Amino acid sequence: MAIDAWLDSSLYRLRSGFAAFWESATLFSRKFRVRGWKRLFIEVADEGFTLGVLGSVVMLALAMPAFEETKKDWRAQDDYAVTFLDRYGNEIGQRGILHRDAVPIAELPDHVIKAVLATEDRRFFEHIGIDFWGLSRALTQNMRANGVVQGGSTLSQQLAKNLFLSNERTLKRKINEAFLSLWLEANLSKTEILQLYLDRAYMGGGTFGIAAASEFYFGKSVKDVNLAEAAMLAGLFKAPAKYAPHVNLPAARARANVVLSNLADAGFMSEGQLAFARRNPASVVDRAKGDNPDYFLDWAFDEVKKITRTIPQHNLIVRTTLDRNIQKAAEDAIEFHLRQYGTEYKVTEAATVVIADDGSVRAIVGGRDYGMSQFNRATKALRQSGSSFKPYVYAAAMEKGLTPSTIISDAPIAWGNWMPRNYGRSFAGRVDLTTALVKSYNTVPVRLAKDYLTTKPIVALTKAMGIESEISDHKTMVLGTSGMTVMDQATGFSVFANGGFAGLRHGLVQISDPSGKILWDFKRDTPEPKRVLSEKATSEMNSMLVQVPERGTARRAALPMTRVAGKTGTTQNYRDAWFVGYTGNYTAAVWFGNDSYAPMNNLTGGIIPAMTWQMMMMQAHQNIDLKPIPGISNPFPKQAPATDPKLVAQSNAGNGDKPQNATPDYPRVLSSETTRFIRGLNEKFRTYETPQPLRTTISSL
Repeated sequence: MAIDAWLDSSLYRLRSGFAAFWESATLFSRKFRVRGWKRLFIEVADEGFTLGVLGSVVMLALAMPAFEETKKDWRAQDDYAVTFLDRYGNEIGQRGILHRDAVPIAELPDHVIKAVLATEDRRFFEHIGIDFWGLSRALTQNMRANGVVQGGSTLSQQLAKNLFLSNERTLKRKINEAFLSLWLEANLSKTEILQLYLDRAYMGGGTFGIAAASEFYFGKSVKDVNLAEAAMLAGLFKAPAKYAPHVNLPAARARANVVLSNLADAGFMSEGQLAFARRNPASVVDRAKGDNPDYFLDWAFDEVKKITRTIPQHNLIVRTTLDRNIQKAAEDAIEFHLRQYGTEYKVTEAATVVIADDGSVRAIVGGRDYGMSQFNRATKALRQSGSSFKPYVYAAAMEKGLTPSTIISDAPIAWGNWMPRNYGRSFAGRVDLTTALVKSYNTVPVRLAKDYLTTKPIVALTKAMGIESEISDHKTMVLGTSGMTVMDQATGFSVFANGGFAGLRHGLVQISDPSGKILWDFKRDTPEPKRVLSEKATSEMNSMLVQVPERGTARRAALPMTRVAGKTGTTQNYRDAWFVGYTGNYTAAVWFGNDSYAPMNNLTGGIIPAMTWQMMMMQAHQNIDLKPIPGISNPFPKQAPATDPKLVAQSNAGNGDKPQNATPDYPRVLSSETTRFIRGLNEKFRTYETPQPLRTTISSL
């Protein structure tokens, strides 16, 4: 009874106490009750605060992956100082050392700091990493101009992007950028942030950091630049490809003038102080455009770091396999065809790799403009290979015992739920393997993989041939659905060109220290090449592939001085266009496409890629001893392959790539009448005493 009474009384007291508390809390809260318009304001503010907290939590969750990057040793710079030489011993560029040429902020001229801050972030020493006032000002200016005329990113945000993020224009990246800029402000001083920004930014011409840019453009230390030169350097941060003075000096000077105006607008200098710099714009060291093979240097630098992991010496002289003439021919061929046909075919990017018969990489073009994008599409972009993958399937079949004359059915086939079809939706019936490869029938390699091989030996062969990309063993891989790099394609096809041996590809010949001591030598320190295709299979593949440029889909790649072997490739919705071909001297892979994977306008591998390949190979084969493709007859025809329109129509019927007609490789520049008129002038001038230079010019026409 006592326990029950105690329990009842305790519960009563608890209830009474809670009721009293609730009544007092209610009376107290009534003091804050708001009515009328004030209540509306409070409700809106309350909801706004709630949504703001929820939004911050969501944004923080999105930014968490970016913060993982801060756990790494992001301050560390590799201490490599590498000078690269071409195959003949001429210097072609440097890597690594440019990051160590930093000049402390305290030693930089005052006008250099002011020029950068006036243009990039005037309130740098006042904001917390995000400048809300500057952001609102930029939004106002952009709304007035009905376009983007002013950016709102702070210097800290730009540094966060350079250190941790990519250049992709997405909301997620902007959120990560904002959080990381706050993190930088919390962990570094303003001076440290400014120092890192000046040292890490890309400044065009293959240089990183304002100190290296000063040496490159003006041939002097950044400590010694005048106001006009400082303005030109500050103008590079926005768009180094657009304003690089060695590429477009007038644009660079115009941009420098904008920087000088920014100095006056910010109140950092008076117009009187700027007058001399306006009247005497900066001049730069004369450097030819594209003088440095930057995509090749980036790849070679990565190769050096792989090789020298166990070598303590990092101040190195590296002799490479680069041939500057072939490199320039490759760059010119890509630029020419993008300029001529890019708009028509809706294609914006291209890449190529050229490998000599001994495996030495002679040229790499990783994109149209290194200043605009340093991403190396030749060595890092994984793109579907389409029909250009088929030779690997046929090579596995040759190793299995099939021959070019083996008859197989080009007919409808189903592999599970997958039913591949030919380009023209038609079928040829019973055909030999040579015809199937030359005309690029889709059902035949699928039948080979399904009924004779399976996909695993095909994957194993690609790996043995030196292809480094991950090739899927899914059944659709037979038609080139796996991502491959341009370097992979050139490496794989070079096995056909050098008789079936793999392990030859290399970009470095020797690595030595500044005293001349050899630290690494390709011939001495690399394993011997190994045979991955039998001599018989190699000869059979070459005998088939040599017919693709002669009566197949790659007629535009044919050369007049030597027979060419290769294969075109076009992926679904025209997202990628390939031609990979070889002679006895060189193997080259050419790719055209868009970084966004946007479809091109019916561009196939047999059009621009084949034309680009032919243009650069014409130059590469000048004044050299021609070598035969192993295992083929008549390697050096006296004339170019026939271009009978009937033969072209026959060879293209039902192929896996879009059929082509027999039109010339390039559009006519002069009309027939003009050509006849100039030839008539040439004949007339032969009979007169014409000055030699004029006679030579007319004769060349």
